[in-house]
Amino acid sequence: MTTNNNKAVLPTLWIPGGRGMLGSLLATRAAAAGMHVLATGRDVDAADRDVVDAFVALHRPALIVNCAAWTAVDLAETERDAAHRANAVLPAVVGVAAARIGARALHVSTDYVFDGRAPSPERPLREDDPTGPASVYSATKREGELAFLDATAGRGLVVRTSWLYGPGGKNFVTTILRLLAERDELKVVADQRGRPTSTSTLADALLRLAATDAGGVVHVADDAGLRGIAWHDFALAIRAGAVERGLPVKAHTIHAIPTSAYPTPAQRPAWSVLDTTRCAQLTGAALPSWEQTLGAYLDVIVAERARPPVEPSVR
Repeated sequence: MTTNNNKAVLPTLWIPGGRGMLGSLLATRAAAAGMHVLATGRDVDAADRDVVDAFVALHRPALIVNCAAWTAVDLAETERDAAHRANAVLPAVVGVAAARIGARALHVSTDYVFDGRAPSPERPLREDDPTGPASVYSATKREGELAFLDATAGRGLVVRTSWLYGPGGKNFVTTILRLLAERDELKVVADQRGRPTSTSTLADALLRLAATDAGGVVHVADDAGLRGIAWHDFALAIRAGAVERGLPVKAHTIHAIPTSAYPTPAQRPAWSVLDTTRCAQLTGAALPSWEQTLGAYLDVIVAERARPPVEPSVR
């Protein structure tokens, strides 16, 4: 599309939650791909119907990718209303607005919507497998999935992911790196299995999926085989990568413990290994291995720590 003065009009992408760990990277990748990006945070209350209606009427985005969510899993057990508003009400409001203006809409969700039991025989979880939320967080996320799909009449796409990490936010990798540098030994749960996922993988997949007309649900996660890995396996790999790259490591041992030895307010799924066959079919692109993406992220951390501090300007 062009204007009368022959300047190209870029397609507009709106990212509710665009200032967070995933949303900020998605905004960068989308801009690099030639899109006009509106990355909003608390400045635009995406759970308020009047606010959202006014926003989309003004900007007319062709694509909306909702990255906004309440992600404090344990805190959701006591902050139920806030979690419900962010995870259930907001996706419905965004979905209704997208349908009204004819925008393509995607909504990011979670592996936690499953009950944690592995299918028999054991296999990764497909998009049509029964869900069974076991916490306030997971229940609100599942409600948000259904509300979004209903609002978009099934034409919107729910993108479930798992064990997400990346630059610009608190995540398992940075937590383990900090503990490795502080403690002599660590204890990490070994009976919860899933697929770690880099924000880099997910951001690229979201842009590819947005270019399709697929609706319903799709799973996106880094490749970790048919049985995934345990959090303990992930922690061991982080330690090995840190040692290899010369990052500070004090801890000499990472003990494997059961979930029962590390109780939390919210229940986590023991099995949330996602089947990503549909994503590969829709995009025509294989998802990278978790070892590859973890290594790339650790390289980013090394580069950031080696960068000299910015000197304040003197006027």
